[in-house]
Amino acid sequence: MDDYLFRWHLDQCKSVEEKTTYLEIFNYTDPAYNTCEDHSLLTEDDFENFLAQTGTFAPQQLKDGVSLLDGIRLIIQKDANHANTFAPDYISLTRSSYESMMKTWRLPFRAIEGSSIVGPFFWCSHDQDKEDRHLQIIFRKSDVRKKGKTRGWEIMLSYSYKTRITSGFVKGTESSDIVKSLKHLTACRAEVGHPLLLPIIILSHDLSSKGDKRQRDARDWLRRLENAITMRNEIDIAEVYSDFDVDGINRDLVECHSQVLWKRPQAYQEIIKEIKEAMRKFMQYEPEGGQPEEIYALHDNMLARLDFYRVKLTGMEHYIHTTLERLHIQRQALYNIMAQKESKLNLEIASQQRRVAHATKRDGTAMKTLSLLGAVFLPGTFMASVFSMTFFDFKVGPDNAGEDSGKSEVSSELWVYFVVTVPLTFLIVLVWWIIDRRRERKYAEEDIEIEKGIDTMEKDILAIMRKKTINKASTWNSNGQPVGFH
Repeated sequence: MDDYLFRWHLDQCKSVEEKTTYLEIFNYTDPAYNTCEDHSLLTEDDFENFLAQTGTFAPQQLKDGVSLLDGIRLIIQKDANHANTFAPDYISLTRSSYESMMKTWRLPFRAIEGSSIVGPFFWCSHDQDKEDRHLQIIFRKSDVRKKGKTRGWEIMLSYSYKTRITSGFVKGTESSDIVKSLKHLTACRAEVGHPLLLPIIILSHDLSSKGDKRQRDARDWLRRLENAITMRNEIDIAEVYSDFDVDGINRDLVECHSQVLWKRPQAYQEIIKEIKEAMRKFMQYEPEGGQPEEIYALHDNMLARLDFYRVKLTGMEHYIHTTLERLHIQRQALYNIMAQKESKLNLEIASQQRRVAHATKRDGTAMKTLSLLGAVFLPGTFMASVFSMTFFDFKVGPDNAGEDSGKSEVSSELWVYFVVTVPLTFLIVLVWWIIDRRRERKYAEEDIEIEKGIDTMEKDILAIMRKKTINKASTWNSNGQPVGFH
């Protein structure tokens, strides 16, 4: 089944080209024969000869009494730079070379099925050949594209219990620690007899102090944000935000959060568990006393190192949890501040609308005055028009004979005009005044209701803000005692 799945996945993969080198370290009973070589593999023939240890890569001739203790043989692609080198369904060797390497060195066929795995991944198992048993290891970490290129590293190893030689494939991009890890491996060439030496070296670089420093920097950044948002005074005056820019602080909160989540400790704790299980499997088929004492001492040392990383990651996990909780508090406080500003803005808008309403009311009062003047003069004008009609004759003008009297006369009936006009005008003004008073009382009642509604709304908003907003007044000092407590 594994053979079929391997060929099927291999047919689905595309090939990209990367610069390929090799590293070969052998330790002998006579240290004078120990070798450590690192050169390029320029041609397909060089690649095949290195796999089969033929041609220029044939084992050296040993004198009697000298034998091979252990060794490691690696095909390396360091500083891989192709954009798709860690993309799913891509391999960085030709199909024929990749298949030859996997079969000749008995590397785990399942590795090709994990080309799309993201994050740290470790797997270890024995093959099923009881005559020449191999311990197979896959250790990789890859990520999605960043600035157009994939990132990551991977190692595939196969340890032969019969020859005590670890064979494998190593690849990493420039952002990985593969170059440093290989340099570290070369410096520890006397200990390459342990198949998990390289995985633990890579793990050590991946869990270096850079992660601790990043968490410390994130905590310092958090304290600056706490000072800007909730006025927590735990930073130097030079670190204070010069301007309270809500958008800028919100972006800083998001970026600080992403920095804290870098290299999640829980993922590496699982990796440590799997590596410990792999070390147990390594010793499972190792005959008692079959390895030099130095390898057993190295094995115990590596277990102690894994315990050290486990405890370190546990502490980092708690530290990160505290940082994330404090970031959550600051984010909620910032949202409350933004809600306050929005509430104040809404109240300001309501106030402006009230001003517009009062201005409209004043305009209405002016129009009312004009209406009053019209009401005062309109009855007189109306009555004058009525009395001037032909329906009324007050006998002012020529006498009955049709002769002109020669002088103007005022009718003695003029009083009728005033008797009718003045009471009518007074009556109209009185009716208007009564109606206007009623309207004013109604408007006054509506204004009172509006004022009460605005006051109630403002009190409700302030009550909500008091519940949600962190009080900026300091009630607890840095010594852990309430202010004023002695």
